[in-house]
Amino acid sequence: MTTSAPPERLRRVLKLRDLVFYGIVLVQPIAAVPLFGLADRISHGHVVTVILIAMIAMMLTAISYGRLAAVYPSAGSAYSYVTRELNPYMGFLVGWAMLLDYLIIPVINVVYGALTLVRMFPAIPQVAITIAMAGFITLLNVRGIKTTARATMVLLAMMIVVIVAFIGLALIFLFRHDGLQGMFSFAPFYTAGDTPFPAIATATSLAALTYIGFDGVTTLSEEAENPRRNILLATVYVCLFTGVFSALQVYLAQRVWPDFHTFPNVETAFMDVSSKVGGNLLFQGMAVTLVLACVGSGLSGQAAAARLLFGMGRNGALPKRFFGHLQRSRAVPVYNVIGIGIVTVLGSIYFNFETAAELLNFGALLAFMGVNVAAAQHFYLAKPAGGDRRLLRDLAVPVIGFFFCLWIWLSLPTLAKSVGAIWLALGIIYAFAMTGSLKRPPGELDFSAVTADELSTED
Repeated sequence: MTTSAPPERLRRVLKLRDLVFYGIVLVQPIAAVPLFGLADRISHGHVVTVILIAMIAMMLTAISYGRLAAVYPSAGSAYSYVTRELNPYMGFLVGWAMLLDYLIIPVINVVYGALTLVRMFPAIPQVAITIAMAGFITLLNVRGIKTTARATMVLLAMMIVVIVAFIGLALIFLFRHDGLQGMFSFAPFYTAGDTPFPAIATATSLAALTYIGFDGVTTLSEEAENPRRNILLATVYVCLFTGVFSALQVYLAQRVWPDFHTFPNVETAFMDVSSKVGGNLLFQGMAVTLVLACVGSGLSGQAAAARLLFGMGRNGALPKRFFGHLQRSRAVPVYNVIGIGIVTVLGSIYFNFETAAELLNFGALLAFMGVNVAAAQHFYLAKPAGGDRRLLRDLAVPVIGFFFCLWIWLSLPTLAKSVGAIWLALGIIYAFAMTGSLKRPPGELDFSAVTADELSTED
């Protein structure tokens, strides 16, 4: 008599510090750097304030993510939470919005990488750099080259060295010019008579991009020690660290260059601030760091999007002949990679950095709102009368988080909301085509990662 082997389970070896470090790597310590000039201009010089407002919304949402990850330790996505706690239709729309984010991530990295390279090599047209960068990332993914943990660690170390150098040199610069008084000012937080509320709201909708990726910590629920406690704490700590560290960076940058009207290039303003405090060496160091970060993030983002589409094609949620195709020699969904490469080129040419960032936040904030509603449903509304329900923890926190995210989402510019609405409309049409009506639940979107090992064993 043969007995079937028990299903394999991941080992719970990750401590709280491991989870926090992983989340910081995902979000990146320089996440606020690309946003500085735009957020400073839109907020009329109140960039620190909008970073901190966005942090509050993200921390409240992080609590909902962390608590739901303990309930669904293998799910790890807003799509799963909303589908299970609310209904398949709302879950499908959240998942469809998340799919938009997967497609935009390579675009936003190519756009900003090209902007940075233009500052380093102004004689080369930006369109040429954009096409070359998108083509390079696509070629690496087609060849099956993947980033390693060691490369990620090297890149993270470089980011930390450069940003710490900036902080130190900025403090020295301010002290030399204005003494201690120059280092401390309330102006980046609030300026009486020059703090228009609509501008703050719009800038906050952009600043939310600083925190995108914190929810990736929840994907490690099955490998975390005491996940009910540590996943929750890790997501909150990652948001807190990102907010405080980012606020410090942009505070110093705003103090060094207080007049946002005079930036030579608002999209790469932080590089000019770096040059002012550290000369050409820090300017070049910041530029190289930003380009490498964009290549690394764009490479992994494109690979993740290609594997997501492959998983959906393999399961029949998308046409299998195209999306489920696999090049067996390299175990790469090559049609998907090339298709996303084309989308990346076209999107990078059509959208500027600000619009791409806001479009990314359109999908992310929808997902965050869904998670907060799902948390309120599971921990408060769905519990039987007399159950352990706490008004503040189980209802007030996710509800406040929802309205914070809703406020930021509604503050997105019209173009981002219009493009996002078109994308959602396409999702509804697609769901109708899948089911023949909207009376049956739409097909399941598979947001689980398709690993290289799974690809190599495909029939």
